[in-house]
Amino acid sequence: MLPILLLTFTLALAAPALVVWLGRRAFWVLALGPAAAVGYALASTSTVLDGADPVTRIPWVPGLELSIDLRLDTLSWLMLLVVGGIGALVLLYCSAYFKHGAAGTGRFAGVLTAFAGAMIGLVTADDLLLLFVFWELTTVFSYLLIGHYADRKASRRAAMQAIVVTTAGGLVMLVGLIVLGVSTGTWQVSQVVADPPSGTPAVVAAVCLLAGAATKSALIPFHFWLPAAMAAPTPVSAYLHAAAMVKAGVYLVARFAPGLSDLPVWRWIVVLLGSGTLLLGGYRALRQHDLKLVLAFGTVSQLGLLVLLLGLGSRAAALAGLALLGAHAMFKAALFLVVGAIDVATGTRDLRRLSGLWRTMPVTAAAGALATASMIGLPPLAGYVAKEAALEGLWHDVTHGAGALEIVTLVAVVVGSALTVTYGLRFVWGAFATKSDLPDGVAPVTHVRRQPLLLVAPPAVLALGGLAVAVAPSVGERLLAPYADTYPAGDAGHLTLWAGLTPALGLSALILLSGALLFQQRVRVERWQAARWSPRGADQVYRRGMRRLDDLAADVTAATQRGSLPFYLGIVLVVLAVAPGAVMFSGLLGGTTVAPDAVPWDEPAQAAVVLIVAVAAVLAARARRRLKAVVLVGVAGYGNGALFLLHGAPDLALTQVLCETVTIVVLVLVLRRLPPYFTDRPLAASRWVRLGVGVTTGVAMMALTLAAPLARVHDPISVDFPAESVDYGSGRNIVNVTLVDIRAWDTVGELSVLLVAATGVASLVFLRQRSGEVLRMSRAPSEQQQAPRGRVWLVAGRTLAPERRSVMFEVVTRLVFHAMVLFALFLLFSGHNAPGGGFAAGLMVGIALAVRYLAGGRYELGEAMPVPPGLLLGTGLFLSAGVGLVALLTGNQVLQSFTYDVHVPLLGDVHLVTSLFFDVGVMLLVVGLVLDVLRTLGAEIDRQGELSERELSAAASGGEDR
Repeated sequence: MLPILLLTFTLALAAPALVVWLGRRAFWVLALGPAAAVGYALASTSTVLDGADPVTRIPWVPGLELSIDLRLDTLSWLMLLVVGGIGALVLLYCSAYFKHGAAGTGRFAGVLTAFAGAMIGLVTADDLLLLFVFWELTTVFSYLLIGHYADRKASRRAAMQAIVVTTAGGLVMLVGLIVLGVSTGTWQVSQVVADPPSGTPAVVAAVCLLAGAATKSALIPFHFWLPAAMAAPTPVSAYLHAAAMVKAGVYLVARFAPGLSDLPVWRWIVVLLGSGTLLLGGYRALRQHDLKLVLAFGTVSQLGLLVLLLGLGSRAAALAGLALLGAHAMFKAALFLVVGAIDVATGTRDLRRLSGLWRTMPVTAAAGALATASMIGLPPLAGYVAKEAALEGLWHDVTHGAGALEIVTLVAVVVGSALTVTYGLRFVWGAFATKSDLPDGVAPVTHVRRQPLLLVAPPAVLALGGLAVAVAPSVGERLLAPYADTYPAGDAGHLTLWAGLTPALGLSALILLSGALLFQQRVRVERWQAARWSPRGADQVYRRGMRRLDDLAADVTAATQRGSLPFYLGIVLVVLAVAPGAVMFSGLLGGTTVAPDAVPWDEPAQAAVVLIVAVAAVLAARARRRLKAVVLVGVAGYGNGALFLLHGAPDLALTQVLCETVTIVVLVLVLRRLPPYFTDRPLAASRWVRLGVGVTTGVAMMALTLAAPLARVHDPISVDFPAESVDYGSGRNIVNVTLVDIRAWDTVGELSVLLVAATGVASLVFLRQRSGEVLRMSRAPSEQQQAPRGRVWLVAGRTLAPERRSVMFEVVTRLVFHAMVLFALFLLFSGHNAPGGGFAAGLMVGIALAVRYLAGGRYELGEAMPVPPGLLLGTGLFLSAGVGLVALLTGNQVLQSFTYDVHVPLLGDVHLVTSLFFDVGVMLLVVGLVLDVLRTLGAEIDRQGELSERELSAAASGGEDR
């Protein structure tokens, strides 16, 4: 199963390039991923029937019991056929649906293929947390697919609506999954279902899981997002909203129903949501004039029916529900594809404008009629077999002493099925029938374009599939019965085309006659619906609720975000001091706080450095000149570096000094656009408040620093780091090995934060659209490109005004730049066993670039590093994370290091550790960060300043001319 997932996601990554290379035929290649899933499922049929479910288990984070667990049982087998089979057909359909060279086709192809991979992972996941990961991936990919037409407001609104609703439900579902995992002591889905919890944990988990299913499968009151999602391209509707995404909620109910369906709260929620959705969707479908909306509300209705049957807890209903799940995927996907073909051929989906298409589009009409017949339950089709089994099972439950739930379910299924017949006939009539009396003001379609084969074949194959699987219902029963047998209650049902003159057959006849009568009276039904008062639609409630939420957020922000940085900082410091301070003070009063056995210093030099830091901090607080304050803060920072060195931490000292240097450079660059003095002086009263906050915070943090080590009750994990750094990380520098090996996940997270920070800084400073343009000498204004006399090392130095140039600085830069870069490389390669590492090396290169920029200006920065910062940032993060993925592909843990001893001629024996590549990624990202900051706060501010000077000069000369 894992190779299929990797194949599908690999194809998704390659999709944009394939579309550029092959055009629309790239969809044929992309269809191989879902098709491989179908092939695997068919090849595993006998194994699944024997109960020997194929299992894949790969440890991910053993300490947290996280693993990649994939399992193929009866339910996953059917879902894999649905997701893979219809996914492959839809991808083939896309090759004819989209126009040649249509914008965004490559992105669409990649996202649709990735969505197929996420669904494959979702239906085979046997780990609770892995299931949630794939669940959220389908949410993200569906958002991108629904919003494919980004230039249309309806598409953007529908995509945002879908992701808000489904993400909210997914978070609630996550709570349920965690409750199940914690209460059962296992995170494997199969074990949780086999031995579910009881009591309050079971009730909480059931409610949370059903909330997630309700949002994903568009059950009331969350049904409104599905019709709105019809703004997406028709292939998306056919796949996501008929066979895949909305089936995820149904799958969730089907997966956990065998373990939780005996809970009263589960059954009542299932019956109420399922019945209400079944009836509401069918009722709303009767008034729609857009063929996609008819099918959309019909899909809402059918999803309610599926949840009702699979969640009720009866074996007969479960068997019928599973059969209907497969049948629904075939006939509803076929109908959506038929609508897409009609739209391409005629340019409209308005059933009032369509007339006589059964003559001009006979194959499409036949596929649509066959799929509709399966949907409304006509024999001999899969929909009829499944619905007949459902009616038989529900009637059996009602007549054998069942309670109100079963009676309500049977009535809802009968009425909802009659509505299905009505809107099904309305769909066929509206799409293909010849209409002699069109409404006033409606222009009929006069031109029907010829349809390509791949626009007709996929819906025809799906429609014929509904006929093929119904011919041998006993085979379907034998394949699906193992799943129904996992339910705890009820008698096993049967799938059959003819069971004799039974009450279920009578109910089927009643359903068909009632539906046909309602369709015959469709005009009166529409008028009756229009005349009735209806409550405000759920979509309107959602939009108004979101507006109210925005207003509330604005009010809260206005009250808390007052625009005063001293206020924000004061709140943070007060909370930081009061919270731990109160705990320590209460412990002191209670006699539980241990008096620390502290000494003032280990050696007098520490006291001297502390005194310097304290004096610098006080002077910085009192400074009125900004530059003076920055220098004094730098003195305090360098003092902290000296303290680290005196405490025997050269790595920390080196990093502190380099960080302080870069920070000073950045602050100086910022100060160029600020007044030289702090003009807003606080009042005398507020000065005392600030002094009190500062002193309180300092004392509280000092006390916390002394008390925290005394509160430890277990040995710290760091005591094992010296041995682990040598045994597992193959390095003697504990700090560096910890960053790139022992706690590499933390480092990856910090690198991600650095990348986001760089992007945020640039977005705040750039006044124009940000691009990857590198400002080099060739792009300087012509008056600044003077021919150099002789050989000039700083080629862009002449672009600076003479008063801004420093001969001494340029000479020093020439002497130290290459030495700093070489020293950075030394820190990189020696950091595994000596002070240094990728972070320090990156800072050193960044300082070298800063020196080059300060000496030669913004064009010199481009000459020194003619690479876009974004490339370095992305490459660094990709390289660091990629090392972990390589370890996973070799069957080991993520980010696990390996050592290789290689003999290199001339160099001798080389001891290579794979974490070196991780460190190289760290270095590249830090260099990219510093380069981005220099380009933003340096080069861009220079450009803006020059532009302002030119504008002022032009304005002045214009005034003189006047």
